[in-house]
Amino acid sequence: MTSNDFGQLFDQRTLSGIFPPERSDQFFEALFGDASEGAYDISLVYREHRPAEGKLLFDLHLTQRPGRCLACNLTYGLPEVFSRHPIINIKGVVEAIDQRLGERASCKEWRLGSTHSVSSALHTLPLVITLAS
Repeated sequence: MTSNDFGQLFDQRTLSGIFPPERSDQFFEALFGDASEGAYDISLVYREHRPAEGKLLFDLHLTQRPGRCLACNLTYGLPEVFSRHPIINIKGVVEAIDQRLGERASCKEWRLGSTHSVSSALHTLPLVITLAS
């Protein structure tokens, strides 16, 4: 499969089904007891396929909510939190990606990379999936 084929397979509509927008509110409800306390919305975005490395790359986008300060919130410890949090459920996200791949490929392992500050209103966490050869 080409990178473009993966991009079509993991279009934004599909990824919103794998990681629904309401999961952000559920996460902040569990964390703070009130979803409105959350400073950002979380979404899953396809980035690229690196066939030479056997990697499929996605990003978790942390998009600042109106009237909130993303830069003022702790987002740099999130890879550790997100990798274990049952509501974020990265393991389940990877399983859904694996199912979507069907017989084209399979997910061997995954990891969350370090938080990147794209702008004051957008931070990203890379989700790196190693495909089985």
